[in-house]
Amino acid sequence: MRATVKDVARRAGVSPKTVSNVMNGIVPVSESTRLRVEQAMQELDYVPNLSARGLRNGRSGVIGLALPDLATPFSAEMAHHLVEVAHEQGWSVQIEETGSDPHREQELMTRARANLIDGLILNPVVLQESAVKVGISLPPVVLLGEVTQHLADRVYVDSFAAARDMTLALAKNGRRRIAALGINRGRHSATAIHRAAGYEAALESLGIDADDELLIRCEKWTSESAARALTEYLESHPVPEALFCFTDSMALGALNALWKLGIRVPDDIAVAGFDDVADGRFAVPPLTTVSFDKRTIASEAIRLLTERMASRHQEQRVVQVPYSIVERASTGG
Repeated sequence: MRATVKDVARRAGVSPKTVSNVMNGIVPVSESTRLRVEQAMQELDYVPNLSARGLRNGRSGVIGLALPDLATPFSAEMAHHLVEVAHEQGWSVQIEETGSDPHREQELMTRARANLIDGLILNPVVLQESAVKVGISLPPVVLLGEVTQHLADRVYVDSFAAARDMTLALAKNGRRRIAALGINRGRHSATAIHRAAGYEAALESLGIDADDELLIRCEKWTSESAARALTEYLESHPVPEALFCFTDSMALGALNALWKLGIRVPDDIAVAGFDDVADGRFAVPPLTTVSFDKRTIASEAIRLLTERMASRHQEQRVVQVPYSIVERASTGG
């Protein structure tokens, strides 16, 4: 006969309610208890009846994760950590790509309100176009990133401060002509706005006049687009002393473009990125970057989401994850 929750509880030496808590991931349980329950489930070959559980408690056991561009190394690493943390707590994860399209965000919100998924972790790009705004009825949702609002819980890294500190690091050794790659003029993404503002604040604190000629536009934050943008820029501009790329993906594209042009890094130009993806650590030369703990972001996002599911009327909570400047060979570090 098929094992039941009571069978699992008896084998693990806990109550059936504790088994349910482990499977639902809503009520925290100790690590040792969770491991005992999971071991008992494995030994009994217990398979949860998700459809029946959903009928009883109104939950599907599935949360949604929506990122703008799953092709980027940052999104891949972030999705990995979020899925790992979610699975440890008994959740299945449905991964979607929004393509920075607010209509896709709205579709995901609708699914969550219809209980097809129990909650949503979303990385919006532009608040004005996002489904997360005044007048929209929100399901349980947690935002990742720089979009600032007063409705949904959020986990973020202070991009303004990190960009400022990275620019200050690039200015060491007397560098003053520091370019920024990742400026976008179209949709004004929140990330671009914060990182550009941090870059400009650093220049001001150093007494360096802002120079629009050192702002390199790149609408799509991929290695290919960045390489193209930098190559076109250098056709009509002198080589800057340093280059701050708003993501590691763009920095990797920049390294490739500079290599093709015979421009040496860091001898001729220092290059830095943001995100500390694995590819940057193995670049030639290894990439200086803004680093932060992606698993911490994942853990905090899952925690806020499960707590929001349990209590929909809490005040908004915002968690800031610390960062550090990691200097590697691309800046002479």
